[in-house]
Amino acid sequence: MAQITETARTSGPRHSSAAVPRRRRRGAAGAPGKQQNAGPIAYLLLIFAALVSLFPLYWTVSAASHTDQDIIAAHPSLLLPSSHLIDNMKIVWDQVDMTKALINSTIVAGLVALSTVLFATLAGFAFAKLQFRGRNALLTVVVATMTIPPQLSVIPLYQIITNVGWVNHLQSVILPSLVAAFGVFFMRQFLSEALPIELIEAARVDGAHSLRILWHVVFPIARPAMAVLGMLVFVQAWNDFFWPLIALSEQNPTVQVALAGVGSGNHSVDHAVVVTAALVATLPLLIVFAVLGKQIVGGITAGAVKS
Repeated sequence: MAQITETARTSGPRHSSAAVPRRRRRGAAGAPGKQQNAGPIAYLLLIFAALVSLFPLYWTVSAASHTDQDIIAAHPSLLLPSSHLIDNMKIVWDQVDMTKALINSTIVAGLVALSTVLFATLAGFAFAKLQFRGRNALLTVVVATMTIPPQLSVIPLYQIITNVGWVNHLQSVILPSLVAAFGVFFMRQFLSEALPIELIEAARVDGAHSLRILWHVVFPIARPAMAVLGMLVFVQAWNDFFWPLIALSEQNPTVQVALAGVGSGNHSVDHAVVVTAALVATLPLLIVFAVLGKQIVGGITAGAVKS
C-alpha cells in the first residue's frame, strides 16, 4: 500500500508537468487565436476593392468641378478635377437655402438617431431579458409592423400634423420617427446573446435598481450595437425624402427637399449644379463616419471578443 501511494504521488506531477509544455507548444504553433499575416494577393484585392468603392465619390467631386457642357458631352476630362467647383457651389446657395437645409437635417437626423438608439435599447432589453406576460406576442406585433409600407400611413399622419398645426415644422418629421421596429429587433437580438442574465441577477443581489442596472450593466455591453444602430438610423434619417417632402416646404427644408429644387430652371437642368448639391449633401455623412467610424469598428471588435 505504501509503495502504491508513493508511486501515485511521484507519477502524478510527472504527467501534469509533461502535459503543460505540450499544450503550450501546441498553442504557440499557431492554433486557433493566432493572427495570420495577409499575403500580397490579399492586399491587392483590398486595394482594388477600395478603389472601386471610392471611384463614385471621386467622380462626383470631379464632375462637380466642371461645367454643365462638360458633363453633357461626357468629356474625358471629367476624370480630372477642374476649377468650377466654387462657382457651382455659389449657384447652389443662390438657388436654395442650403445652410438652413443642412442645419435642419442635422437636427432631424441627430434627434431621430438618439431617440431611436435610446428607446430601441430599452425595448430590446425588455424583450431579451425581462419576463412579462405576452412578451412573445408583443414582439411579434412589433416585428410585423416592419412589413407595412410607410406609404400607407401618409394620409392619416398628414391629417394628424395638420390638426395640431405642425405642417412645415421639424417636429412633424422628428416625432413619427422617434423609434423604429428594426431598431427594437436589432437590439433585442444583440442583447439576448451579449448580455448574460447572471450579470443582471448579480446586480439585483447587490441592491441595484433598474435604472442603475441599465446605466452600469446594459448600456456598456450594448454600446457596440448602439453605435452601429445610431449610424444606420442617422444615415436613413438624413437621406429620407418622401415624408419630409410632404410635411415640409422649400422655406424650411431638409437637405433632400432642398435638392429637389436645385439645378432646374428655364426648362433645363444644370447637371453640374445638381452634382455639386449632391456632393454638399454627402459631405456631412462622410465627416460623421470619419469621426465615429473608428469608434464603431473598435466597439464591434471589442464586443466580438469572448474571454
